[in-house]
Amino acid sequence: MSEPRLKSVQCSSPAGLHRVAYKEWGDADNPKVLVCVHGVTRVGDDFDHLARALCDEYRVVCPDIVGRGRSERLRDPAYYTVPQYVADMVTLIARVTAGASAGGGPDDEGVAWFGTSMGGLIGMALAALEGNPVRRFVLNDIGPVLDGAALRRIGDYIGQDLRFPSFAAGADFVKTVSASFGPHSDDEWRKLAADVLREGRDGQWERHYDLNLAQPFRAITLEGAAQDEAALWAAWDAIRCPTLLVRGEQSDLLSRETAQQMTQRGPRPRLVEIPGVGHAPTFVHDDQIAIARAFLVG
Repeated sequence: MSEPRLKSVQCSSPAGLHRVAYKEWGDADNPKVLVCVHGVTRVGDDFDHLARALCDEYRVVCPDIVGRGRSERLRDPAYYTVPQYVADMVTLIARVTAGASAGGGPDDEGVAWFGTSMGGLIGMALAALEGNPVRRFVLNDIGPVLDGAALRRIGDYIGQDLRFPSFAAGADFVKTVSASFGPHSDDEWRKLAADVLREGRDGQWERHYDLNLAQPFRAITLEGAAQDEAALWAAWDAIRCPTLLVRGEQSDLLSRETAQQMTQRGPRPRLVEIPGVGHAPTFVHDDQIAIARAFLVG
């Protein structure tokens, strides 16, 4: 069984330098790269199952977006925004594809992208840029329609300094707030919790991200959210690579109406709905992994 290599790359923001950590699975010399990017409070470890399943075909790269997990925190939390994340991913992709074109054509420098929730928004913004490296795109349960009030509620939630007396207590919390992920076994829930919890110096367990991630969310206005939504639709319309849109059948973040609109615009993706799941499908289970494999590998 393949085991990942833990690496990092130095990136920059207007406030200074920071390191973005990532896991790399599969043959280190494989020029076919799949980048998997997680949701707002999750980490690259979320993709362990998917990466193991696909690393026979791809070199799978799973970053912790800055401010989460093993990655460093930003000196100025105002830059916890999609444009900063896109810039970091451009740096990461340049690192992992360096030298890939030596043995082939121009497509060797491209990557496939799998983005869940926030990771999907980052992928949309990147794939819309002229000359971008995204060759195939899996967008998991997110779209251009944003609700300003909901985003502010997310900011309030992720900014709470919650601590738990034991891992079990923290894991129960993660299971409760992540119920929309759908049914998982006890072992799978423990893994999903272990990925995002860490034991602090005081022996309490805490969520493994910078609480200052909440700052940009709290600054969102209804007018700003409307402008962001318009920009995201424009980005969607600019995407040209083959795209698969995945929606949890019970998702409250990507409505069926929005998903249907997305199939008629931009890359005109095929839409797959996963029954019994809300926001967002975890791609831990074989049936979900098979959906990704069919699109990314064929």
